[in-house]
Amino acid sequence: MKEFLRSNYLLLIFSFEILAAITGLLFYKKYKHMAAKYFIYFLFYLFICELLCTYTLFINNDGFLKFLKGTIFEKNYWLSTITWSIGSILFFSYYYYKIIVSTTYKVIIKYSGIFFLIISVAQIIINFQDYFNRFFPLINVLGAIVVLICTILYFVEILQSETILKFYKSINFYISCAILIWWLIMTPLVFYDIYFNKTDWNFVILKWQIYLFANFFMYTTFTIGLIVSKPEKQIKLSKK
Repeated sequence: MKEFLRSNYLLLIFSFEILAAITGLLFYKKYKHMAAKYFIYFLFYLFICELLCTYTLFINNDGFLKFLKGTIFEKNYWLSTITWSIGSILFFSYYYYKIIVSTTYKVIIKYSGIFFLIISVAQIIINFQDYFNRFFPLINVLGAIVVLICTILYFVEILQSETILKFYKSINFYISCAILIWWLIMTPLVFYDIYFNKTDWNFVILKWQIYLFANFFMYTTFTIGLIVSKPEKQIKLSKK
């Protein structure tokens, strides 16, 4: 198992991501008049960001980026933090602001996102050197809280509407379930990043296994949701 993960880890991660992105592209016409089109764009954004983060593979063993050896860019924490830990949370804040109807809920989501951004930027500025050497637990925890707020408000809203009768036909339901569970699984691991190094391969393999399972669940849920869901207008029309 260890050798298999070492050899195929990135291939598996990219497979999950590109499957969801391509599915979104194939079904884009169905969602082009919905906020879900932005989610499809986001899937490609995630794939590109994950691809960019692999630049570290070309630093060692005389790779073409070997000139970055010994610099602050030798590790990809900085890129992952800005693109995933911060970027994805801001996207979901924007996305749920678009799909939620309640003005009160919109205000909560808006200011939760703004507060998260301010704290994240402040955390990076105050600990600028660490920005290139580790993840920030505070940013990840606050990000998980923002996702929790967004998804809970979404679930509360659909429970209070007739949409609950056709919840399984809404892409937003699948997105909400997937990201909520992913963040609940992955957020606690950020506190153990100190052990994520080649001197403790047991923890590295364990984290890879958890990350693979979480990603498989999340992107598979996205893929299924994109296939089986209907545009919101069709869901509403089918109630009549």
